[in-house]
Amino acid sequence: MTTYRLHYFPESGNSYKLALMLALCGQDFDPVWTDFGGGITFTAEWRATVNPMGEIPVLEEDGVRLTQTAPILLRLAERYRRFGPGDEQERFEMLRWLFWDNQKLSGYMATYRYRRAFTPSSDEKVQTFLRKRIDDFLSILSGEVTQRPFILGERPTIADISMCGYLMFPVEESGYDLASRFPPVGAWMQRIAALPGWRAPYDLLPGARLKRYV
Repeated sequence: MTTYRLHYFPESGNSYKLALMLALCGQDFDPVWTDFGGGITFTAEWRATVNPMGEIPVLEEDGVRLTQTAPILLRLAERYRRFGPGDEQERFEMLRWLFWDNQKLSGYMATYRYRRAFTPSSDEKVQTFLRKRIDDFLSILSGEVTQRPFILGERPTIADISMCGYLMFPVEESGYDLASRFPPVGAWMQRIAALPGWRAPYDLLPGARLKRYV
């Protein structure tokens, strides 16, 4: 039986993606809270001993450290035979949406939310630019999940788990009331939240929080 340790901080949507995947697969993990707000991930010692990329999350499997959320999700899907592709065409589509999410939806939402909620002040011109991009990405997602229950079809995959990661946090942090602004996205999130084993971000990721300014 594999033993998991997850290095995380509670506000990290990428950490939540891995924690949620493990929970949905019925797997426990030891939480390793990381002082991201204190700058530990920028230190040479942390990078030498935990992750040379300087990023959270890090998932340890029996002491072996794994980094980068998307390939870890793929690894877990293959191991537990859950939330993965059914054939080669689905694999291509799943990878397509994973890469899109990492570069677009999660990438921009993570930056926007962090600057909005967890920094004392932010450049409104930058935030306006980020909002316009996020609105476009959410419109794309909305159009897709209007046509089918989940991003690839009738069943959820790790593409859904990845894309929902930064959207499941409280609306006060992002300022996005998805249920009212993008109803199909809100309904898609409810379908994910109805999966057995689902838990909200701060229920899965305990520990000291970053100071919030909104």
